[in-house]
Amino acid sequence: MQIVIVTGMSGSGKSSAMDVLEDIGYYCIDNLPPQLLGKFIDICRQTENKIEKLAISVDLRSGKLFGDAYHVLRTLEKTPELDVKVLYLEATDEVIIKRYKETRRKHPLDERFNGSLHTAIAYEREQLLPVKGIADYYIESSYISAAQLKKQIKDIFLDHESDSLLIKVMSFGFKYGASTEADLMFDVRCLPNPYYIPELKTHTGCEACVQDYVLSFEQSQELLKKLEDLLDFLIPLYIKEGKSRLVIAFGCTGGKHRSVTFAEQIGDHLLANGMRVSKQHRDIGRDRPS
Repeated sequence: MQIVIVTGMSGSGKSSAMDVLEDIGYYCIDNLPPQLLGKFIDICRQTENKIEKLAISVDLRSGKLFGDAYHVLRTLEKTPELDVKVLYLEATDEVIIKRYKETRRKHPLDERFNGSLHTAIAYEREQLLPVKGIADYYIESSYISAAQLKKQIKDIFLDHESDSLLIKVMSFGFKYGASTEADLMFDVRCLPNPYYIPELKTHTGCEACVQDYVLSFEQSQELLKKLEDLLDFLIPLYIKEGKSRLVIAFGCTGGKHRSVTFAEQIGDHLLANGMRVSKQHRDIGRDRPS
């Protein structure tokens, strides 16, 4: 199991870091007391749907419970079958104060130090020194943008750049309403409809007989090729821009034949290119005739 412990100064970008880790496939838990880390990890390892990538935020909001953080992390690092990495985020006092004033949020230690932000920051920095000393990765976020922080985290924790984008390829029937979640929507009602072939009417685009029929036409083959070329061009641009989720939708009349065929074909094409892809056929199980 891959585990990332995210810690560091309040106001340094830990929440943003957790958002990025969630986007790239980590199961994220915020503000877990260090003493509960071991028990929580054991639960995750025993779940039926095994969690392979886990990110946990740990900071001084735990109060006195944070005191054992150093020893707990050291113990986890020595545990077999666990690949534990500590990501520490830092920022200067001036930048942290500016960020808190801009957001009008209170520092987690604000009440303890009677509203003295300078004192709270100094105390937090001192308490975090032992954990900072064992960090595997260190990011100084004072003068970098949110996009630059996102890129740095992806550069550290992604094996392949394409892993940063989760692509959902779906089909739907226009007669039941167009998809409202699609980023890219393609209408394939222009292609010959298997519904009017008696032996294909009850089958779907997940089956070879329907796919063979739809793709037997020259215009279908040409459209598929142009769509593959378009997506091969667009997707690297989306990844470079920092997009984390892309929904590609194909629509036909009833959402059972042509749209399903194209969703299956495009989904397989993207999978073959190393993309993270899920497929959904929204209307394939509708009882009404297409």
